[in-house]
Amino acid sequence: MSQPIRLRPLKEAARITQMLDLVLGADRFDRAPVDVIGLALEYSRQIAPESPIHEVVERNLPGCVGALVYGEARPRQWAIMYHVGQSDGRRSFTVGHEFAHYLLHRQLIEQDEGFDGGIYCDENSVDRRGGAGIEQEADAFTAALLMPLHDFRRQQPAKARVDFDTLSRLAKRYGVSLTAAILRWLEYTETRAMMVVSNEGFARWAKPSGPALKSGRFIRTKNTVYELPSQAFAARRDYSDRALTGITQQAGVWFTEPVHEMCFRSDRYDQEITVLQFEADGPRFQEEEEESDVFDHFVRNGQAPDR
Repeated sequence: MSQPIRLRPLKEAARITQMLDLVLGADRFDRAPVDVIGLALEYSRQIAPESPIHEVVERNLPGCVGALVYGEARPRQWAIMYHVGQSDGRRSFTVGHEFAHYLLHRQLIEQDEGFDGGIYCDENSVDRRGGAGIEQEADAFTAALLMPLHDFRRQQPAKARVDFDTLSRLAKRYGVSLTAAILRWLEYTETRAMMVVSNEGFARWAKPSGPALKSGRFIRTKNTVYELPSQAFAARRDYSDRALTGITQQAGVWFTEPVHEMCFRSDRYDQEITVLQFEADGPRFQEEEEESDVFDHFVRNGQAPDR
C-alpha cells in the first residue's frame, strides 16, 4: 500500500537528513546550517543526472518569493529562482521550498499545463507557511530538512518557554529567518503560545501552537481585519529592550486571561513579530483549522472566542 501523500515530504526529508548526519556527523549544526543551495545542485545531479537543477539564481519575481522552472529542451533542465532582496535566512527557506517541489512534484509540474513552465510561489505559501496541497508539502519538507526536530528539540525542549535570545540563536543555528524558527517551534511545543506578525497596528497573520488552538486561543486574520490591542508593544511602537524581554499583559488586553507578550521589529520587512505565551493549559475545545473552520465552530456552539 502506498504511503499517504502527506507523509512523503517528511519521509524524503528524513532520508536526506540521515544521509547528511552520516556524512557530516550528527553534530553538524554545531558547525554550520544546511547548505541548501549546494545540496539542491549536487543531490539533483545524483538522483536525476539527465534532468538536474542546473542553477540557483536571484531574479526579480513580482508577487512571488521563489520559483522552480524548467527549459524547453528535453530532458528537462531545471532552475530555482528566488526573489531579490531576501535575507540569507529567508533565501534558505525559499530555496528549500523550491527544492522540495523538484523532489516531490516535478513530474506534476512538467505534465500539468496549468503550471506553464514552472511553479511560482508567493509569500503566503513560503514565508507564512499558509499554503495548501503541494505548497504545504514543500513547506513541511523544508522545515524538516533545515530544522530537524531531533536536533531542534534538544535545543528547545517541548515544555520550555522561549525568549528572543533563544529564538535568535535557533534561527542562526539553522540558517533560517526568525519567523521560520518560531513557526518550527510552534509546531511541536507543548506550551500554549502564538506568533502575531503585524504592521501599522494591524495583524497581517497569526499562528498558534496546537495547545493554544485547542484552548481557543487564536486570532482570525483571514478575510477580516484584526486591530492590535492598544496596549500591545507593536500598537504603541515600543521596540525597546523591554519589548524584547517582554511583560505580562493583564487579562482583557489580548484575551480573557493574562499573557506574556514580547515583540521584535524588523525594519527590513516593515513588520513586527509578537510572541504571546500563556500560562497553564487553559480551557480545551475541539481542534479544527484555525483560519477558516474554528471560528465558525465556536459561533455554531454559542462560544464566541475572545477577540
